[in-house]
Amino acid sequence: MPISPLITIEELLLIYKNSDVLIFDASSGKDAKSNYEKEHLEGAYYIDLNTQLADIKQDLSHGGRHPLPSTSDFSKILTEFGVTKNKHIIIYDDNNGSNASARFWWMLKSAGHAKVQVLNGGLNSAKKNHFPMTSNKEIISTASEPYPIQQWLLPTITLSEVERISENPDYLVIDVRDKIRYDGIHEPIDLIAGHIPGAINIPYSENLDEEGLFLSPAVLKEKYNKFFEDKKPENTIIHCGSGVTACHTLLALDYAGLEIPKLYVGSWSEWSRNNKKIVKTEN
Repeated sequence: MPISPLITIEELLLIYKNSDVLIFDASSGKDAKSNYEKEHLEGAYYIDLNTQLADIKQDLSHGGRHPLPSTSDFSKILTEFGVTKNKHIIIYDDNNGSNASARFWWMLKSAGHAKVQVLNGGLNSAKKNHFPMTSNKEIISTASEPYPIQQWLLPTITLSEVERISENPDYLVIDVRDKIRYDGIHEPIDLIAGHIPGAINIPYSENLDEEGLFLSPAVLKEKYNKFFEDKKPENTIIHCGSGVTACHTLLALDYAGLEIPKLYVGSWSEWSRNNKKIVKTEN
């Protein structure tokens, strides 16, 4: 039976010392690694979004800011961390799962890993609930055999495919960035502001309550079904700035018991660098 994509801090406290459990800190940003070295969940390894969960190209018009690594490269990363098929992987970050926890979750799930969960509430929840913290350097035990990945199993979509269907009423393209970025009022990261023609805006932050915890499955299901209406899951596309926070919404949909839609990995960072049509919302 599939496990929930989320785990509570109370549940983690009961199992974190089990031999089959591996915990990862997937926080990102310029101070993420140093913050991890100062303080992290006991036993947690640090995994880097830019170097281990993405294969960033010199020309960002090819795949955007965080393109997926090859399955062979991802296999090597998992093997180096001692990940095997029977391991129970727990992932957290310092921004309620929106930094790279959900991205790592999506990648593992897409690689066919069965037992992978994101810590609901992330680092904040762990601290509030007095989870043991440490600054110790964690010892990594490399797996004896390569982690088996043949292909990405979850659905993705390419730039040209998004361009073909974005304004087709049979499809639904969801942009999970903050509204101010979607509207084209402010773009703090990419070169051009605006959004993909035909895309609607449902910020990923709306998946959370005031405490930074995911809304209940029932609430999330009702929320998204209002947008999905009669759209087929295979005709639904989720994107963000660079294919990272989009996974936060994919996780939320899985938590709600809905089928996981297509991820546009290149997202706005790729679209906006390829001379594609751009829309700005008029206020």
